[in-house]
Amino acid sequence: MTNSAPAAVVLVSGGLDSMVAAASAREAGYRLLALSIDYNQRHQVELAAARRIAAALGAERHVVLPIDLRAFGGSALTAAIDVPKHGVGADIPVTYVPARNTIFLSLALGWAEAAGARDLFIGVNALDYSGYPDCRPEFIEAFERLAAVGTKAGVEGDPFRVHAPLQHMTKADIAREADRLGLDAGLSWSCYDPAPGGVHCGLCDSCRLRSKGFVEAGLRDPTVYATAP
Repeated sequence: MTNSAPAAVVLVSGGLDSMVAAASAREAGYRLLALSIDYNQRHQVELAAARRIAAALGAERHVVLPIDLRAFGGSALTAAIDVPKHGVGADIPVTYVPARNTIFLSLALGWAEAAGARDLFIGVNALDYSGYPDCRPEFIEAFERLAAVGTKAGVEGDPFRVHAPLQHMTKADIAREADRLGLDAGLSWSCYDPAPGGVHCGLCDSCRLRSKGFVEAGLRDPTVYATAP
């Protein structure tokens, strides 16, 4: 990758989806400015995964930005609320963090404008997911419109593009894409409630969706689960 290639700010959470989205940006010819948010979530293991992923993808810079969303609470990931283990339901689960992707994309937008980048990548998808409202196409489209009117670059006619390359993929599609891109899915972390020994619990929504993706893709799942999903 040459210094003349455009830069993109990629949100890297440590999960499989964000790893594939970041690798898609790299494949498209972007230099990677990797952004991970330490929002005082209930476990730090995903940030360790984010560091591994950013290094493996050759990110030009990796910023781990602290912001304490536990001060607000309202989620099983930021408050003393049990992570549900009964399977993926129809309602928005308590693992939803209020306005999380709005907050994260706003921070990514700020870095992008400061760095002269005009492209943001986020690994949301709206097919096999937990029903979070900030993973839907209409949210991504609305945020892109906001960026056009809420930034100096936007109002001066140099708009930002929000890329969600996994938007219409199933978890099986994402697992296959990780394989096509030559990624080591074992570097990523998905579990909301790590089991003793630092392994995936196997029962939370995120573990169930991750396992389902590999099974339906017909690929070996490198994940160690405490309990089989």
